[in-house]
Amino acid sequence: MTGTVPGGTLTLADDLILTRMGYGAMQLAGPYVFGPPKDRDEAVAVLREAVERGITHIDTSDFYGPAVVNEIIREALHPYPAGLHIATKVGSRRGDDASFIPAREPVDLVAQVHDNLKHLGVDTLDVVYLRMGANEGQPIEEPLSDKFGALAELQKEGLIRHLGLSAVTDAQLTEAQTIAPVVSVQNLYNLANRQDDALVARCAAHNIAFTPFFPLGGFSPLQSQTLTDVATRLDAAPQQVALAWLLQRSATIALIPGTSSRTHLRENIAAADLTLPTDAITELDTISN
Repeated sequence: MTGTVPGGTLTLADDLILTRMGYGAMQLAGPYVFGPPKDRDEAVAVLREAVERGITHIDTSDFYGPAVVNEIIREALHPYPAGLHIATKVGSRRGDDASFIPAREPVDLVAQVHDNLKHLGVDTLDVVYLRMGANEGQPIEEPLSDKFGALAELQKEGLIRHLGLSAVTDAQLTEAQTIAPVVSVQNLYNLANRQDDALVARCAAHNIAFTPFFPLGGFSPLQSQTLTDVATRLDAAPQQVALAWLLQRSATIALIPGTSSRTHLRENIAAADLTLPTDAITELDTISN
């Protein structure tokens, strides 16, 4: 790893230090996050360059592929360098048609944790998110105590270091915190989707990472003339401006933009060095739905 630190670092629970500019590995699978990548060598190269450029936070899941992405991560980076933290998610499985099938019963979650351990080649997972909500990423208000409790038991057994939540509501965060500490919340959030503004603020107040998934819009990339105009004035790519806005939105936001291209990886990392002036932020704030 280099001495550079993209976007600075975020320290959680005293012993978890993440670069605020991380890397999301979802796009390393094939189309629809299913099957092998078109170019496995490039996928391996992207991961290695991410780490070489100082990123210490990689986000994945065994339902990416399924298993394909975790196996590529293991091929590219194992034995893992000191200081690198891999976060994963449980709560879904994949159908033969590439569909995402909720699988959140405690027995399912335990099995998924063991799948992640096996395919990543580790004895302990750094961070495990319980993924609630619909496939589109929208939270669904339902109890999670038995589910989160199953993961908390695995944490006590030493199979998980830290716990997180994905696609959850404010009330579900409160419920989970009665069971075990939550170090990160991973919800849908970007320039155009800001329903979680209050949750972002809550996480910042309590030093909980807020890790937006689809920071650039996901399967429907952000498209805004306002974003394009601001990017043109700043001589930056619109995607870089969108990522820089997130980094400046809250001190505990941790980014995990994904790509299967080293060129795009470099562009994403460069966004960490982009400081948006106040007038640009005010203009970008008008984009929200």
